[in-house]
Amino acid sequence: MTLFNTPRSRRRRLTVAAAAVGMLASLLTAGPAMAVPGPGDTPEVAERVSKSEAADTKEAISAGDIPGVDEIVHTENIKHLANIPKDALSGTNSDLAFQGKYAFAGNYDGFRVFDISNPKKPKTVSQVLCPGSQNDISVSGDLLFLSTDSSRSDDSCASTSQPATEKSSWEGMKVFDISDKRKPRYVAAVETACGSHTHTLVPERKNVYVYVSSYSPSAAFPDCQPPHDGISVIKVPRKAPHQAAVIDFPVLFPGDGPDGGGNPGAPTNPGVSKTTGCHDITALPHKDLAAGACMGDGILLDIKNPEKPKVIDRVQDNENFAFWHSATFNQKADKVVFADELGGGGAATCNEEIGPKRGADGIYDLVRKGKDKTPKLVFRSYFKIDRHQADTENCVAHNGSIIPVKGRDIMVQAWYQGGVSVWDFTESTKPREIAYFERGPLSEDTLVGGGSWSAYYYNGFIYSNDIAKGFDVLKLDDRRTDPAKKVKLDELNVQTQPDYFDRSR
Repeated sequence: MTLFNTPRSRRRRLTVAAAAVGMLASLLTAGPAMAVPGPGDTPEVAERVSKSEAADTKEAISAGDIPGVDEIVHTENIKHLANIPKDALSGTNSDLAFQGKYAFAGNYDGFRVFDISNPKKPKTVSQVLCPGSQNDISVSGDLLFLSTDSSRSDDSCASTSQPATEKSSWEGMKVFDISDKRKPRYVAAVETACGSHTHTLVPERKNVYVYVSSYSPSAAFPDCQPPHDGISVIKVPRKAPHQAAVIDFPVLFPGDGPDGGGNPGAPTNPGVSKTTGCHDITALPHKDLAAGACMGDGILLDIKNPEKPKVIDRVQDNENFAFWHSATFNQKADKVVFADELGGGGAATCNEEIGPKRGADGIYDLVRKGKDKTPKLVFRSYFKIDRHQADTENCVAHNGSIIPVKGRDIMVQAWYQGGVSVWDFTESTKPREIAYFERGPLSEDTLVGGGSWSAYYYNGFIYSNDIAKGFDVLKLDDRRTDPAKKVKLDELNVQTQPDYFDRSR
């Protein structure tokens, strides 16, 4: 481990490229770009687009339909307060977590700690070099958790990339002591089957339970064998984190087949990912619920006993969803927003060719049915930004959070190079965008991975971790969201949603 102390509103209508049909077909049959063990230890390779697509992009920039390369545009109700470029950690920026006056930013090379006591001037407190994509990050008390989903030579922060076919390779969870934010200390590691693409905390007073999401097993991977139809549950004693260990692997998709009982994917369901694990789980501890986005399936979980999560409902969308990526509850816990990561975050899917329903959010109401009033997921509508992006911009629904406003359901969400979107889904069937911030494409003729990976609301401000451009701070001033400024949290891991208004819990 090494420490290193004028907006324009636009709706784009780009020329339909001749290759549009072929592009759509390839997106629907391909899995996410980062969906296999061992991804991302090296920078993503840029891909030159066709001459016609490059010409379309240049024409759209000239016409003012999209901003120029690196040009910033936003609605009048959002201000860009600060940007902190990458520094010692040059890898892909990933997720964010918050505690007090600090923000913790994941990066494929490690993580960075920011002092955000003055949001207009964030300061770097520390940078920890600890490679291992994708370094999904969360915090609880004095502990920081980091996911490793790439095969490494060992569990140290000095490890090197190693094939998943080798039995000695390591993937899983790392735990740091952050009682001193200037000198985080690596204290524990737990190997998990198929690594840890993401993780979700269910914190209690004495222990922190960690639900580890991972997927894409192979008979050739000794530590990632099919069927991989569940999640790893890790128990971490707060006073003895070195005793952290996997205590169970609950099967969420039981079945007799070689891949368990999840969505079979293609050819049964063309264009849909086969379910071989979960991508992300969001817990709502005060309601004893969790929602899982599991490749080809969306699930609702009962987590009353955090050691034994169990599925209570399951849905599929074999028409428009390619890869169930993430889930977000509204404050009242009567809705869940699931995001579809069409193209794995590495493709241009926010355009006319792909349309408004693929690579979008799906809004589901939680309807309590039957004698026991068990909640069921009922589909209501889709939401997708209608600001068409260039064919050189990777864009799809990604990580976001609730903006806590009583009586309204409002969310801020990252869309990679689609930028940061604020949208209202108070009416489940009529979602609409109310604010946005974005940059123009990184290139006019090459599809280069970039944009906002995570965009979260925390204590009055929006924080975004941009893959290429660094850490952004935004301020939203809007009568619909202003009441949220009164809500102050001591800690926020978006995949462990708090009760924003009952702070006695």
